[in-house]
Amino acid sequence: MADARSSQELASVVARRLAERRGEFGVVGLARSGLAAVRLLRAAGLSVYASDASASAEVRSAGALAEREGASVDVGVHNVQRIAHCSALVVSPGIPPTAPPIRAALSAGVPVVSEVEVALRLLPSLRYIAVTGTNGKTTTTALIGHLLRALGHHAADAGNIGTPVSELVLMTEPPAWAALELSSFQLHDTPGLMPDIGVLTTLSPDHLDRYAGVAEYYADKKRLFANAVASSQWVTTADSPDVDALVAGIPGQWHRFSVHRTDVDGYYHRPSGMLHVFGEPLVARDTLALAGDHNVANALAALLAVMAADPQHRIPSARAALATAIGTFGALAHRLEPVVDRNGILWLNDSKATNIDSTTVALASMSRPTIVLLGGRHKGESYTALVPELLRTAKAVLAYGEAGALITGDLEAPLHGRVMVAHCGAERFEQVVTRARALAVAGDVVLLSPACSSYDMFTNYEERGREFARLAGLLA
Repeated sequence: MADARSSQELASVVARRLAERRGEFGVVGLARSGLAAVRLLRAAGLSVYASDASASAEVRSAGALAEREGASVDVGVHNVQRIAHCSALVVSPGIPPTAPPIRAALSAGVPVVSEVEVALRLLPSLRYIAVTGTNGKTTTTALIGHLLRALGHHAADAGNIGTPVSELVLMTEPPAWAALELSSFQLHDTPGLMPDIGVLTTLSPDHLDRYAGVAEYYADKKRLFANAVASSQWVTTADSPDVDALVAGIPGQWHRFSVHRTDVDGYYHRPSGMLHVFGEPLVARDTLALAGDHNVANALAALLAVMAADPQHRIPSARAALATAIGTFGALAHRLEPVVDRNGILWLNDSKATNIDSTTVALASMSRPTIVLLGGRHKGESYTALVPELLRTAKAVLAYGEAGALITGDLEAPLHGRVMVAHCGAERFEQVVTRARALAVAGDVVLLSPACSSYDMFTNYEERGREFARLAGLLA
């Protein structure tokens, strides 16, 4: 997957080929970002070949839309010979580097880039704050967009948060600012990234079903800093040794945040209950309507990023506007989202928790007896790291889906006699949620925080979360 050229060289090649408007651009993957890339490239007057190995109804529908845009489309197959002769290949983040079309492009010297890279090259006036991290990046991105709009900017949230960056370029009036959430997969293929502010929220093992190891995963996260110079501005946590090790020696101006220390630019002063940013108290923690220290960290990261992005964002009137805006930000869907609170039972949808660390954070936020739904497709981590928090708060664990047996095997012995662990085997998701309702009594929480991807039963974590919310409404 690696290209012999440097990030700057690769970005320059792609920018030049976009400007020349010659040759054919390939797009692999026809999900939302792929289709957006097709529309953008066609709007820019470029010839496009798009393909997807799937032949599902959704992909066929997307392929038909791409054809109406003027692209040449293959569904159910990739023409690797054609791809090998493209000017550049735009790859969807869900497609692994070992996929035949990616290997064919790289072997032929064809630049492989993300939809984000193409969009940023075609909207050079966009100012943007780029956010990555294992956990917290979606909430932090949404907070940044919310705060920018509170300051009066035309700002959008885009990238991995759900809206392809290409859609911003196609707007009649593109935004002046964007908060961009970037996954490790997107970072790998966005060589020209030079954000106004770059934010790294957290680091912990993830996606070990795709990466050969943690080091390889962290290396892709580090690509956020690939084009760092002395004037670059970065926001990172001061609470992670892994983050400290990753960013050591990278040039730029650093703004750090912490929920444990006070010798940083943004911190939580527990005695006073205040969030301090750039040397002064800004807002009371109780103003933030989000549970858990992890969300305090997200708020600090967002505030630092927005205030560092422009000197006008730190004047007294701007600080007052930001303090007010923090209090109007609510919980995001699928992130410790309360979906039903009835008969004394609270149902929380944390479907976005697709790794061990994010589920640990969710469990740490619980203060009531909790029935935990764990399961889905295994991502390579042991579930034993959940044991301390499960012992503290869990009443029962329901292990379901493809990973159900692994979860049960990891947790049954250390939780034996203290927390019930039930392997739901081949039960449908509806049956698992029904089991949870049967166990719950007034005062309990039913928490969907799977620690796994959703791809065994659902197309994505959003669909899983919506189904949980629907069932909670029926059963509560």
